Amino acid sequence: MKALSSRTAGFTDSVIRRMTRISNQYGAVNLSQGFPDFEPPAEILKRLEQVAHEDYNQYSITWGAQKLREALAQKQSRFMGRPIDPNSEIVVTCGSTEAMMAAVMTVTDPGDKLIVFSPFYENYGADVILAGAEPIYVPLYPPEFNFRPEELEAAFRQHPKALILCNPSNPSGKVFTRQELQFIADLAGKYDAYVITDEVYEHIVYQPYEHVYFATLPGMWERTLSCSSLSKTYSITGWRLGYIIAPPAITDVAKKVHDFLTVGAAAPLQEAVVPGLLFGRDYYDWLRDTYTAKRDLLLRGLDDIGIEHTNPQGAYYVLLDISRFGFDSDLEFCEVLARDVGVGAVPGSSFFREPVNHLIRLHFAKKDETLNEALNRLESIFRKIPAKK
Repeated sequence: MKALSSRTAGFTDSVIRRMTRISNQYGAVNLSQGFPDFEPPAEILKRLEQVAHEDYNQYSITWGAQKLREALAQKQSRFMGRPIDPNSEIVVTCGSTEAMMAAVMTVTDPGDKLIVFSPFYENYGADVILAGAEPIYVPLYPPEFNFRPEELEAAFRQHPKALILCNPSNPSGKVFTRQELQFIADLAGKYDAYVITDEVYEHIVYQPYEHVYFATLPGMWERTLSCSSLSKTYSITGWRLGYIIAPPAITDVAKKVHDFLTVGAAAPLQEAVVPGLLFGRDYYDWLRDTYTAKRDLLLRGLDDIGIEHTNPQGAYYVLLDISRFGFDSDLEFCEVLARDVGVGAVPGSSFFREPVNHLIRLHFAKKDETLNEALNRLESIFRKIPAKK
């Protein structure tokens, strides 16, 4: 038989989702795959009960139900500080995963180049490859995960079609400053490139840091495909509701790509989430404060145990330094951690283009009792995982 497609040869199955399966296998506290173990807002769940008995069981409009797009436009217009047209500037997708894939395919042709910061969410590499494009990786340097301006401009000199920007960043928790974003914007204008943003953690930013929507920078609305999701903001990762916001000339193309990728997101869920989009500012302040408390709980616990870690500025991930254990493979370490300590984590090597094997990622989108249980188990880490010679 003829060989199957070779385009997937460069990547494996999702390491993040694999670690959830390993966590389940060993009964570990799953701090690997980033989904909450607490319920979404009651208003959304109540509306879901109602929708189940209403006439929303067939296809909605391909690029998003009218009520959802109108509510989303109202919310994002408020936060982005510019009017968003619900009919011409929004494409509702099956999660931000599809939004990013559709955005990459909207912008690129096979052979085009895209800049990707490293570390990066693992899907970006696959998105670029599946689109037939070529990634240009630019490193972000810990502990602040800043880029070096000269390295970024060197990447732009290769005339990429676009740059992918995750802000706040997964896995590092970096929140790009306005000055950093303006530098990227200046290069995008100078070298005539688009910017595809992944802003799913837009409302999970810790004081004094501030999220700046890239599309709001001078001259960047026309160049930006703003991708995001309702998964993290409303604790509904299983609902798979995402979107692209962009000028009509871009969304006209994105609608076509989206139509033939998935046809449309789940119609009942599009209706059910609308009350959440109508929440006032107090909800987003509560969300920030809630995750701030969870971050502080986990970081204090790690400090008490003596585990070195990063200090996230946004999102809900922390990177742990496992250098002292002497493992050559962070994947092997994570498997041992799940089996012998009972805590699930993601090997950092799945996020880095560089040969990084000394970091693992935990997330803290969990109930306090779940985080405390994980910390209780981690107290035995130095006894159960002795350092390798």
